[in-house]
Amino acid sequence: MKQLIAMLVAATLALPAFADEEAVAEAITDYMDFATYEAGIILPQQLDRDVFEAATFVDTRSADQFEAGHIPGATHIEWREVPGRIDELPESGLVILYCNTGSLSAQAAFSARLMGRENVVVLQSGIIGWQETAAYKPE
Repeated sequence: MKQLIAMLVAATLALPAFADEEAVAEAITDYMDFATYEAGIILPQQLDRDVFEAATFVDTRSADQFEAGHIPGATHIEWREVPGRIDELPESGLVILYCNTGSLSAQAAFSARLMGRENVVVLQSGIIGWQETAAYKPE
C-alpha cells in the first residue's frame, strides 16, 4: 500500500512535467479500488465522548469562518493547504478534518490519504452536522 501511495504522489507531482493523465488516473483508480464505502469518513453520531477526546480535529474552512466559531480544540488548516502542511497532521491517532458540510474537507482528506495519512477522515456533514447530531459536544 505504501508503494502505491508513493506512486500516486509521484505521479501527481509529475503531472505538470509529464502530463501523463492516464497514469495518474490509473494510480488513483488503483488506490480507490482498496477503499470501502465508509473508508475515510466519520459521522457526527459516532463522535461520542471517548472518540471526541481521543481525536485531533482540523477545521479546513477559511480563517474568518474558523474565527467565527469551530469545534472546541480544533486547529486550523485551510483545505487547500493540507498537502503543503501534511507534516502538521499527526501520523497516528484519529485525525478528523471538517468544513461546513464536508465537501471541501473531503478533498483535503482525500489528498492527505493519498499522501499516506490513513488515519485522516472527513467529518460527514461537517460542522453543521456536528452541531445538529453529534453524540457528544463539550460544555
